[in-house]
Amino acid sequence: MARFITIGERIHCISPTIKKAMEEMNPEPILKRAKEQIACGATYLDVNIGPAEKNGVELMQWAVQLIQSECNNIPLCLDTANLKAIEAGIAVYNRANGKPIVNSADAGDRLDRIDLAAANDAICIALCAKQGIPSNNDERMEYCQTMLERGMELGMDPSDLWFDPLFLVIKGNQDKQMDVLEFIKQLSDMGFNSTGGLSNVSNMAPNEIRPIMDSVTVAMAMYNGLTSAIVNPCDKRLMETIKTADIIKNEMMYADSYLDL
Repeated sequence: MARFITIGERIHCISPTIKKAMEEMNPEPILKRAKEQIACGATYLDVNIGPAEKNGVELMQWAVQLIQSECNNIPLCLDTANLKAIEAGIAVYNRANGKPIVNSADAGDRLDRIDLAAANDAICIALCAKQGIPSNNDERMEYCQTMLERGMELGMDPSDLWFDPLFLVIKGNQDKQMDVLEFIKQLSDMGFNSTGGLSNVSNMAPNEIRPIMDSVTVAMAMYNGLTSAIVNPCDKRLMETIKTADIIKNEMMYADSYLDL
């Protein structure tokens, strides 16, 4: 059985609380977010330090060691535009509970993220894009093949490339949602892992709508073979939907208490 993998998105420098904590290297707000997400069922935690051009190496190492030392070596997804910071984070990363994830490569200027992942036996999120939004699924597949070839040339196992179809904001992209779901199905049929920022779909929607939209999107995506997603694990409706979809897909053993597992 292969249960759906959730990557908690809430340690992100876009949050004023987290941004301030990172600037001051104050552990408490970061550990609070980490422990909340783990308690809600996150498999991985995304650690997004932003561009971090000046102190990225120091900040990423501090965040990785802080979170893993206090949270039973929870596996992490290292998220920054600073390549040296990702490399530094991997250098101090504890693999006891899972490989690090490099977030993220694409088929353009960020292709070298695959090189970094390959050199460090890491997983790499591979965004099926190059510049802007892909115009169609043929273009997505072209970018997927570019990144797959790069990874395999460097000795990566294809299972360590998690392809991201690019979830799109439904406001302005309503007509493209089924294309994304169809591409997830293509990836699944080819035996590839997939992931993506699920919350993008409901971005800018009213707060009362977002949990509904995210939950329906993840259910439809899981039906089409999505294997993981970057999500807000503190969204109870969303996590209940993911667990129920795992039950229906026979990826998790049924018990009356499955929502508590």
